[in-house]
Amino acid sequence: MRQPFQIGEQKRYRTRVTPDKVAQFHGDTVHPYYSTFALAQDAEWACRLFVLDMKEEDEEGIGTFLSIHHIGSVPEGSEVEIVATLLWVRDRTVHCSYEVWWENQRVAYGEQTQKVLKKR
Repeated sequence: MRQPFQIGEQKRYRTRVTPDKVAQFHGDTVHPYYSTFALAQDAEWACRLFVLDMKEEDEEGIGTFLSIHHIGSVPEGSEVEIVATLLWVRDRTVHCSYEVWWENQRVAYGEQTQKVLKKR
């Protein structure tokens, strides 16, 4: 595993709230806003951007922790930006914080951890 980053460096990921990212259960739409489930996937991806540049060809990252504070609503069709910040790296573990922004409002924040392991 490589470590080309300094603690505090950031990665940014922009995504749109598409129909598949609104709150749904068992095929029924609950409301036309960014779901916590979809937000979790996008937040994990934003943090994974660090791992993609750190892992070797024979390695892969596996998520081991995710916290989410979903504090604002984002309507379908809107674009959000997720800012991931590298907090620490040790023992092949990469830990980041993230914030989700929409129209200059922080709508979610949390932390995410991935362990970098050898592929089988």
